[in-house]
Amino acid sequence: MANAPMSIFQVAGRAMSAQLVRMNTTASNLANANGIASSEAEAYKTMKPVFRTSFDKATGLATVDVESIVNAGEAPTKRYDPSNPQADKDGNVFEAAVDETRELVDMMETARSYQNNVEVMQTAKSLIIDTLKLGR
Repeated sequence: MANAPMSIFQVAGRAMSAQLVRMNTTASNLANANGIASSEAEAYKTMKPVFRTSFDKATGLATVDVESIVNAGEAPTKRYDPSNPQADKDGNVFEAAVDETRELVDMMETARSYQNNVEVMQTAKSLIIDTLKLGR
């Protein structure tokens, strides 16, 4: 059954899984927004999922999957703070350059997209039930 056509439930489910990955990366970005490290290499870098769209020729439906998760955004910010225990030998610390406003907007968009897919599944379920009731 590997080549069976995709159902609307599979399409919505895969989209919900992709949005869950997006929500998790956004949450991680927000959790690390004020992180400090001793070097630029150790500093937290914003993560973003890369989505890939696939088309099912049998049904004409498109699905989305997470292809990878990449670092994105600005480089960590170097700040002179010699009293910080994480400061390097020159007294610098590196702050994660997470744009909290952008991350919150991403989180809201992700939640809306996830909810839209829940509604697609609920509508499809209702239509199937109504169709079955016609046969009674």
